[in-house]
Amino acid sequence: MLDDLSNRLSERLKELRHGRGWSLDELATASGLSRATLSRMEKGDVSPTAESLGRLCRAYGLPMSRLMMMVEDTFTPRIPVERQTEWTDPETGYVRRSVSPPAPGLSGEVIECHLPPGTRVAYDGPPKPGQEHHVLLLDGAMSLTVDDTRHDLSAGDCLRYHLSGPTVFETSEHRGVRYMLVLI
Repeated sequence: MLDDLSNRLSERLKELRHGRGWSLDELATASGLSRATLSRMEKGDVSPTAESLGRLCRAYGLPMSRLMMMVEDTFTPRIPVERQTEWTDPETGYVRRSVSPPAPGLSGEVIECHLPPGTRVAYDGPPKPGQEHHVLLLDGAMSLTVDDTRHDLSAGDCLRYHLSGPTVFETSEHRGVRYMLVLI
């Protein structure tokens, strides 16, 4: 059984597709995901993975954080930690907490991420080409490949870039990572 956030997410995915007037087959072509997978996500039978959400966001041309904001209840200036939306990728255990979600009138957002040891999360392309990213490693180590350039990062390192192509986040078999992602 999916939690309330996952149920709202499945409904929002269905609304986005209907809003575009796309069939499941058209969305499958645009996202590279199977029609059956898309149907199960929209029905709430399965929770989408980070990679599948990335593909859907790319097809719709919106950042994942914007999609997550669409399933939030309301906007408030102060976001206590217990109200910060947390999402876990059911396939990898990747955890994404929206510390400062997107909001009308604000340009940036802050996301805290945890990748367990031995995790690989790949995105084919950016949902919003040219978006400014700042990745600050708080603990652990990972490699982050941006536009075919690999960067080996450890605690305290910051990588900043404009996202224009594929990205791959990878941790070693022995060590996970905790990092902040700032999107502008």
